[in-house]
Amino acid sequence: MSHDLWRMGFHLMPPVGWLNDPNGLCQLGGTYHVFHQYSPDWPMPGAARGWGHLWSHDLVHWQGGGSGFAIAPDTPDEASGAYSGCAVPLEGGVRLYYTGNAKEPGDFDYVRAGRRSAQILIEAEADPAAPGGLALGKKDVLLRNADYPAFCSCHVRDPKVWREGGAWWMLLGARDLDDRGLALVLRSDDGLAWESAGTARPAAPFGYMWECPDRIELGGREWLSFCPQGMQDLPWADGQSDQSGYVPLPEGGRLAAGAEVDPGAFRRWDRGFDFYAPQSFVDESGRTILIGWMGMPEADFAGAPDGMTWCHCLTVPREVTAGMGGALLQRPVRELEALRGARHELAGGGSLALGEHRADVLLARPEGPLELLLDDALAIRWDGAGLALRFTDDAVGCGRVERSVSCVDLRDMRVLIDSSAVEVFANDGALAFATRWFPRSPSLTLVQKGQALLHVWEMGDGMAGTYE
Repeated sequence: MSHDLWRMGFHLMPPVGWLNDPNGLCQLGGTYHVFHQYSPDWPMPGAARGWGHLWSHDLVHWQGGGSGFAIAPDTPDEASGAYSGCAVPLEGGVRLYYTGNAKEPGDFDYVRAGRRSAQILIEAEADPAAPGGLALGKKDVLLRNADYPAFCSCHVRDPKVWREGGAWWMLLGARDLDDRGLALVLRSDDGLAWESAGTARPAAPFGYMWECPDRIELGGREWLSFCPQGMQDLPWADGQSDQSGYVPLPEGGRLAAGAEVDPGAFRRWDRGFDFYAPQSFVDESGRTILIGWMGMPEADFAGAPDGMTWCHCLTVPREVTAGMGGALLQRPVRELEALRGARHELAGGGSLALGEHRADVLLARPEGPLELLLDDALAIRWDGAGLALRFTDDAVGCGRVERSVSCVDLRDMRVLIDSSAVEVFANDGALAFATRWFPRSPSLTLVQKGQALLHVWEMGDGMAGTYE
């Protein structure tokens, strides 16, 4: 474990190695489970990719996360990695569905030939003596390449499974032979034997591959969340190939019936530098909670400065609710407030120094433009027309410069600062920014320019002892 300046206090991170996509999110018997993509031997070339596992009773204090795999890529069907997937809680256990990736040796493009993509099931039974109270069973392969429609390339992955109308349903991200992204829809009577039930396709080409498809249902309406690749030439894409967002289905539309997706209705989940591959789940209180990866597959900025023994983290859990016009709102789960400690006020023109880089900053309606400057390195600015994050110190941003979004009326803002992670939520969660940064000072300095009153809480360390 690297106990350095950038270790998190309330963002999930690996003890060593590389972390990415959140997987298998669920709550069972009061315990929250977060699995995630994990390479403990990173940065070794070709490091094996499997699943890590952490668990919590309150979404704040976490256990588990040792340096080994919860799901290791130890069968021929996952020789190149145990890739992303989901969880379906059942009475007495959980079903974990994920993709096994295997590349054949030889001269292949691994798009149309040379790659095997298997959908794998693990039945996990509730067991108080097992890690997190879940004892993982054997692996069963449910689908292989020959089971997918003939128009599919070798890229089919990331199952999202749910139950509806007496049946089981599955979404799979896919790339067709014409290099167009889509999601496959499959149906099952028992969650074991699957058959094709249609597709969710864009009305016009929208990326060459869709990763991490997800279904969100709120108030009887459905949304399709997905990560289209090949988007870098679009004017809103910030030059990034890989995007993450959602599309509301028309009133009464159901993914189980297949869907034509309107690319013009696509909305990004997050406008920051570091957000991808989100996954949602419904907890036992009925809340829809979303967690994303604070990283990017092909970023032109650093995910870990030289010398770090670990790379990347996950966002805080975000409660998702329906907004106006098909928009989805995201707010940090209320449980995070349990970490609040000493409270301070910061008025316009004032500054505040805290002993550690962990804080929860809350802003009520400002009276005109404002800027919150963190460590004289990262500026959060609202000028009456847009809300922006801008790094004024390249060493701290590690290649990040600026991200912005139109915002003519800033009603409220919340900023979570956690060592090397910053998340910003504005206008009741209508806007969000997730961004890594790498401060050089052990203490946090806040400077407020403008006419507003900020409430600042020092935050505790919910991850203390997690890896001991």
